[in-house]
Amino acid sequence: MANRTAGRGIAVKVEAFELRKAFGRTVALDGVSLSVASGEFVALLGPSGSGKTSLLRVLAGLEFVDSGRIEIGGRSMDGVPARERSLGFVFQNYALFRHMTVARNVAFGLEVQPRRRRPPPRDIRARVRSLLDLMGIGDLAGRYPEQISGGQRQRVALARALAIQPGLLLLDEPFGALDAKVRKNLRIWLRDLHDRMGLTTIFVTHDQAEAMEMADRVAVLRAGRIEQVDSPDRLYASPANAFVHEFLGEAIRLECSVTQGRAHFDALSLTDIKTTCPAGPAIALIRPYEIGLLPGPGPVQVLSVHANGPLRRVRLALAGQALEVLLPEDSWSPTVGQSCALDLSRASIYSLASADTPRSPQALSKTATR
Repeated sequence: MANRTAGRGIAVKVEAFELRKAFGRTVALDGVSLSVASGEFVALLGPSGSGKTSLLRVLAGLEFVDSGRIEIGGRSMDGVPARERSLGFVFQNYALFRHMTVARNVAFGLEVQPRRRRPPPRDIRARVRSLLDLMGIGDLAGRYPEQISGGQRQRVALARALAIQPGLLLLDEPFGALDAKVRKNLRIWLRDLHDRMGLTTIFVTHDQAEAMEMADRVAVLRAGRIEQVDSPDRLYASPANAFVHEFLGEAIRLECSVTQGRAHFDALSLTDIKTTCPAGPAIALIRPYEIGLLPGPGPVQVLSVHANGPLRRVRLALAGQALEVLLPEDSWSPTVGQSCALDLSRASIYSLASADTPRSPQALSKTATR
């Protein structure tokens, strides 16, 4: 049996198959399937109402699905209540007991376990001390939640979740109430804690930087469906569709049409781009640093040029539309008022018919080309 230190569980695999959940007429999950490997850190990312918190809650057993199947550690969760799932759950608002000290809050999950599984009081005290030291808050054991900072409260909440030695840790926007500097420090610390303790972690966030920095893989959700699950690098470099492309980072959108394998920008006097996108109305998406500027004459006029560290931020006018591009300092630099041509060869082209519509769970093919 794997060695268990204070709070250390045995990481488990998580499988979700075609989960569907509705609250009245609102569909929260619409055929969600997800596999999380043992020891993996997966972030659930998406806009408000995308279903990420609903997915976390059904995995935790705080809600039950209308249809579909969940397995944790190879065990079916059908009808299994939250307290029997051997997982830790950390909420955004900490959910600490105000009338209990930090130590009592951490011990609570152990003290309420059935007698046959409850450790002796001496062992509970030792585990609490060890966890608080691990969290870097050992000197706060006797304080109450109102006497410590938000970041310290979040560490207490994590210690409490880990006290039962779960194999799975679920976190619902745990840093949402904290300021930017504290968030930055805590997310580095949490990822390190995940690695040291050998956990399986599923983390809900709406913060793209948080997800991309912390996770092994990121699941991007929209309207109750998963649009793409991939590593942060692949999500950014090879988005599966227009929604993922625009949601992750800044992107410029230009309307176009596709005929005979080429995207045409008729109204903008821009050069055609080769594409495998189906014929019809389409959009081109390109990130500001992917656009090239070429000496004119051309369809764009330079409005301003500003230094931005090793890059130059150039603001352009194109047929009444304002664009901003980022140019490396060693590239050709235009001057204000100059006309230029645009190099859009790195743009991705997406069919307009599917660009703004959540795809069905079965529609996984990518229509963009780079």
